[in-house]
Amino acid sequence: MGVSWSHRSGREEQPVPGYEHSKDDIVRRLRRIEGQVRGLQRMVDSDTYCIDVLTQVSAATKALQSVALNLLDDHLAHCVQDAIADGGAEAEAKVAEASRAIARFVRA
Repeated sequence: MGVSWSHRSGREEQPVPGYEHSKDDIVRRLRRIEGQVRGLQRMVDSDTYCIDVLTQVSAATKALQSVALNLLDDHLAHCVQDAIADGGAEAEAKVAEASRAIARFVRA
């Protein structure tokens, strides 16, 4: 196992992100969320009732949280798992990094 590497022409090799297998789905979901946010702007521009706007803000927030949880799951399943399999200081660093990301997510 280990970190997957890809070569990008003219640059150093870069690690392949853990979400590579679901990248199209993530981009599709983010575009949908982008549309929700544009819809929120239109609602405010057209003086939509506050509670209706807040309901849509909540929906967009939940959609972003869902994307974040999927990214975190992919990170744990690929990046962290591979680092742990390789062992050493990189494993400790990846676990600490994941812990900090989870703490940021929980505080948000």
